[in-house]
Amino acid sequence: MRPELEAQLLNCRNLPSPPGVALRIIELAQDPEVVMATAADAIGLDAALSARMLRIANSPLYASRRRVENLSQALTVLGLNATLTLALGFSLARCGNGSHPVAQGRVWRRSVIAALACRLLGQHAGVRKAEELMLAGLLQDIGMLALLEVLGEDYARLVENAEDNAALLAAEREWLGCDHATVGGWLARQWNLPALLREAIIESEHPASDTGFNACVAVSGHVADIWLATGDADRTDAAHRDAALHAATRLGLDYAAFLSLIEEMVVALPEVCAMFDVPPAPPARIQALLDQARELLVVRNLREIQEAARARKEADEHEDRARRLAEEVRRDPLTGAYNRSQLEEVLEKEFDAATRHGWPLSIAFIDLDDFKQVNDRWGHLVGDEVLRNFAKALMRRVRSSDIVARYGGEEFLVVLPGIGEEAAAQVVRRILSEVSCAAMADVSGQPLHVTFSAGLATQGTLEQFRHVDDLLRAADEALYGAKRQGRNRVSVGAVGP
Repeated sequence: MRPELEAQLLNCRNLPSPPGVALRIIELAQDPEVVMATAADAIGLDAALSARMLRIANSPLYASRRRVENLSQALTVLGLNATLTLALGFSLARCGNGSHPVAQGRVWRRSVIAALACRLLGQHAGVRKAEELMLAGLLQDIGMLALLEVLGEDYARLVENAEDNAALLAAEREWLGCDHATVGGWLARQWNLPALLREAIIESEHPASDTGFNACVAVSGHVADIWLATGDADRTDAAHRDAALHAATRLGLDYAAFLSLIEEMVVALPEVCAMFDVPPAPPARIQALLDQARELLVVRNLREIQEAARARKEADEHEDRARRLAEEVRRDPLTGAYNRSQLEEVLEKEFDAATRHGWPLSIAFIDLDDFKQVNDRWGHLVGDEVLRNFAKALMRRVRSSDIVARYGGEEFLVVLPGIGEEAAAQVVRRILSEVSCAAMADVSGQPLHVTFSAGLATQGTLEQFRHVDDLLRAADEALYGAKRQGRNRVSVGAVGP
């Protein structure tokens, strides 16, 4: 994204921002200790949101034997994770101010259709996290709202005049040097949305991984374009073929499965549109969509789709091998954590971003206690096993947006973007408590446990470091403070002798 566009976005007072309830839900979603009652209290502050949660709990998406009458019952039917995810989607769906109603109407219509398509694609492709898929589908075009506010009438005309999403992307890239998916990823970062959603938004138009989750989000946009295609039948047929091709190449769905998906969309979409206050398609339009989808099953275009799918699959396999090789270069061969050189590159970028945007960045230097005794007593093979299992334990206990790297020997560094000092200390202390109780190796039938000492430093909370090396030095000093105090502990900031 060009610096001048980023500056415009940063300085735009009307930029969409999550309402207070959404901010609270984002906070709760990142708290592993959150309970249902806390979620109910947060959602209950918004009467409209509570009503929508009741409506979805009673919808065909969550068919229940008895009617749900109150918010507590709705949360029980949906479950905690689904509750937080769907509530966040409903809250963020209202964040635009409607200054360009025609363009914004097109954006949200595509987003709501994509949300349902994304959920159903996940079911057909065996990708779990149905609610997260629905939210990612809904938010994949969120960058358009930001561009509408920043660029105003010029961008609104661009949206209204574009024949389809591909034409809009081409126009955006020619004008801005980027597209709405890039802007959406930037906005998701500003909102502190989970990394899973940020990556899905960016990759909705920039495929960079082979994850089923991101593929569902990307394909859902193409499915939504079938409903948005207007004009002659050729344009609708082209949208069908394009969506079927992407479903086949990205998710392995044959056309019979794709036709089943379209039929499920037709049944469920009116209810979902009503939830988000989006007008449904006229019945005649829906019937035409179904007829065209069924016709494609028996015409020669099906063979073209299958052949293109095979070619795309082979290309994807080549790309996948290249990605795996590139990933191996970034990883420590023993532990699978990132290596020192990759750490330095990532940490530099995170430090610059935190300094520029004013959000916190915490790092934790971690050193295994008395690791030399493990090697001396049981040998280096056991020591290597301990290091491997310890690194895996670390990586399982942090967010996907966090970085775990082997700094050298038995030293590791954990990078925690967007987390302040107090929260980071709680995270590392929880990891210490859990890891110390888990066996890192088995020696002659006996479990081998280890502890670690950690030093924590944070950029942007109480102290502003001028350079990333100063941040590292502060964490290193805190680590030695933890060791002087007796090991098996987490020290925050430099500790005196």
